[in-house]
Amino acid sequence: MKLKDKTVIITGASSGIGKALATEFAKRGANLVLGARQYVTLCEIAQSLEKQYNIKAVAVQCDVVNESDCEQLVKQTVLTFGKIDVLVNNAGISMRALFNDADVQVLKSLMDVNFWGMVYCTKYAMPELLKTKGTVVGVSSIAGYKGLPGRTGYSASKFAMNGFLDALRVENLKTGVNVLTACPGFTASNIRNTALNKDGIQQGESMLQEEKMMTAEQVATIIVDGVENRARTLIMTGQGKLTVLLSKLIPGVLDKLVYNVFAKEKDPLLK
Repeated sequence: MKLKDKTVIITGASSGIGKALATEFAKRGANLVLGARQYVTLCEIAQSLEKQYNIKAVAVQCDVVNESDCEQLVKQTVLTFGKIDVLVNNAGISMRALFNDADVQVLKSLMDVNFWGMVYCTKYAMPELLKTKGTVVGVSSIAGYKGLPGRTGYSASKFAMNGFLDALRVENLKTGVNVLTACPGFTASNIRNTALNKDGIQQGESMLQEEKMMTAEQVATIIVDGVENRARTLIMTGQGKLTVLLSKLIPGVLDKLVYNVFAKEKDPLLK
């Protein structure tokens, strides 16, 4: 798929991987519909990309927890551009709390954003994607292959995303719609700063070494390359590929390795 003059929707586009994706798609000539809760920030990003790359970009205030917002995001795209070629389900939040300590509402919040937000957007976009034989992208995680301690809700939401996309892919084997599951490793972004603690409050500080992680720009380049190549699954780091392999071959050993990694984070939850 050549991206020039294609229409791309990106949720969670106001920061991190979403913002980097918007820039990368714009570089390749795609027109954009950017969705997020931070409307003023979105407008600034859209205006900047239009000037810099001579594309069209529209900002739409959208909280993916609200089904009506997701419907409106799709309607605005069709009204403005007449089609949808790519939907990137990127909006997401994380958490950091042991399940025994966490309020159940924290897990519900993660499922609402990470899973149901994707379901809503995909449901309303599918009729248009079927017309263009376009691509659905889910920005998932290695946590969708291996449960991570202190991230039960996050892991559950990403496992759910992976299962949904896998089933959707099989359903569309003969329709021409491509389904891409993109799984970055740990990425330097604000997702850990905004991660919910046991009480559902943003923790405000990352407990991992951000400087050693992939950048959002690196992730965006890999994902957009994957869209152009109509890829099926992207596992982006050596650590991620090893994790997926070990989860199949020696899952018990992997449990211990993952435990040891998270026991070393700042102010560890695992003692």
